[in-house]
Amino acid sequence: MSASELADRFFDGAIGLLEQVRKGEAESVAAAGTLLADTVAEGGRLFTFGAGHSSLVAQDVVYRAGGLAVVNLLTVPGVVGVDVRPATLGSALECVDGLATATLDASPARAGDALVVVSLSGRNPLPVEMAQHARELGLRVIGLTSAAYARETASRHSSGTFLKDHCDVVLDCRVPVGDATLTHPGIPAPFAPASTVVASALLQAAVATAAGVLAERGLTPPLLRSGNVDGGHAWNERVMTEYADRIFYRD
Repeated sequence: MSASELADRFFDGAIGLLEQVRKGEAESVAAAGTLLADTVAEGGRLFTFGAGHSSLVAQDVVYRAGGLAVVNLLTVPGVVGVDVRPATLGSALECVDGLATATLDASPARAGDALVVVSLSGRNPLPVEMAQHARELGLRVIGLTSAAYARETASRHSSGTFLKDHCDVVLDCRVPVGDATLTHPGIPAPFAPASTVVASALLQAAVATAAGVLAERGLTPPLLRSGNVDGGHAWNERVMTEYADRIFYRD
C-alpha cells in the first residue's frame, strides 16, 4: 500500500466520522449551541477546558476570528498542550485528585457561566472532577468526549464515573478507543488519529449554532473578526470593550 493510499484512507476515515457526528449528534449540537446562547443572553461567561491534545480543541474557539469573543480558556498549569517538559508530566497531572477543584475555585468562573470540557476518553480524574465541581458551583457543563471509552474502558476517577456523567449536554465525537484510524501490515501500531479534526468540528458547529440562536432572538452575537482584514482590529477592540467584563484573556 502506497503512502498516498494511506493519506486517502485517513481522509476517508475522518470524513466518515464527520458524517457520523453530523447526523448522529445533530440534537446534541443544537442543545449545546442553545446552552451557549442562553448563557451569553443572560450575561454569563463561557469557558473551555481540555488537557493535552484535547486542549487544542478547547483553544480553537478562544480569541478566534469568526468566534464568540466571550469564550475564555480555563488553564491548568502543566496540562495545556505539550509545552511542559517532560511531556509525560501532563498525562500524570490528569490523574491528580483535587487539581480541577483548586483550579476552578481560583478561576473567575461563577454560577450562571458555562464550561465546555473536552476529553476524548473522559476517564481521567481531571476532566471528570472539572465537570463535577463546575456543576456544584452552578455552571452549566458541555462535555465533548467519545462515549466509546465509557463502554470499553474503566474510569480512573475514584467515583467510577466518566466525564459524560457530569454534563448538561454531551457531544459524542464517535472516535473509537485508541483514536488512531489506520492500520498497516508493516506498521506495528495503529496510527493517524482523527479526534482533533472531529472534535473541533463538533465544537465549532455548536458555536455556530449559538450565534444563530442569538440572532434569531434579535440579539447581536459578540463575534470577533480577523485582524488580517481591513477594519478587523477596530471591530475587535469595540467588541472587547463592550464585553470586557466577560473576557479574561486580556490584561
